[in-house]
Amino acid sequence: MIYFFYGDEEFNISNEIKALKAKLDKNFIEMSFKSFDNPKFPDLIAAVSSQPMMFGKMLIVIDCMKYFSSNSDEGFDDSQIKIFEQALQNSNENLDIVFRAYCAPESKKKVDKRKKIFKILSKYNAKEFAQIPSYKTAELEAWIKNQAKLKKIKIENDAVSLLLLQVGSNLRMLDSELEKLKVFASDSVVTKDMVTEICVNNEDLFAFIDYLVEGQKSKALEEYQKLLTTNHALAIMSVLHSMIHSKIQIKALASKYSQDEIAKIVNMHPYRVKMEIQNLKQTPLKELVRLKKNLTDAEFKIKSGQSNLSPEREVEYALLR
Repeated sequence: MIYFFYGDEEFNISNEIKALKAKLDKNFIEMSFKSFDNPKFPDLIAAVSSQPMMFGKMLIVIDCMKYFSSNSDEGFDDSQIKIFEQALQNSNENLDIVFRAYCAPESKKKVDKRKKIFKILSKYNAKEFAQIPSYKTAELEAWIKNQAKLKKIKIENDAVSLLLLQVGSNLRMLDSELEKLKVFASDSVVTKDMVTEICVNNEDLFAFIDYLVEGQKSKALEEYQKLLTTNHALAIMSVLHSMIHSKIQIKALASKYSQDEIAKIVNMHPYRVKMEIQNLKQTPLKELVRLKKNLTDAEFKIKSGQSNLSPEREVEYALLR
């Protein structure tokens, strides 16, 4: 059986492959499971033509995003395409092959559907896995409820809404928090209080950046020191880049668009957009731009080795000056 999984939702793609892998004989897993990373054409054909041994089913996962990139050097000519198509048609019935084209959202890359190889693979068990945007709260809550059902977790509707608001739209993180709730609740129904008590919460980071943009530097410094106890300065900086960028967008759009329209544009929970609009009323756009520039300059100094300060101090100086 041949499968073609592509898109920017890595968690759901991984789950599909995990389910296929679970069907293999665990006693022969080292021989029955193989993975390849964008193999050259001869190696690709060899992989597709693999012959399972006496231990039954074999699963091969081929990461192939480079094959579908418009500017890739991995393109195949017409004769190679024909050989590839024939190899797929003649693949062993006991061989499962998964072609995985994962497009990391931050890479801004997309699968080029004009490629001949895409048209070939799309004839098989092809499925696109797209990230669910943060503003599609109903769809995300439905996903949480379905995932909870699969894990045999009973969860209140209010707890689902709070979990999404508190953790965010990252499916892998949501799944991880559901696992924690399953252990914590045992056979009980998961409530809002349980979510508040044990689940990941970004409130500390939100508090830090709110103090920052409001000009409350002493309080911002206190929150920054708390964050440093569990996070590296560069990790904090990375998140701040994204959050300040979103604030700049929201501030610039607030006078032209509705709350729901902004939520779609910036890919954020509508409630968060509402709170951001309220919190940013007294913050000049130029102040947000200044903060973003300071962060960019600090990151360059740290990564280029031009800073005489520790990363922690460099970030602190950039944010609080």
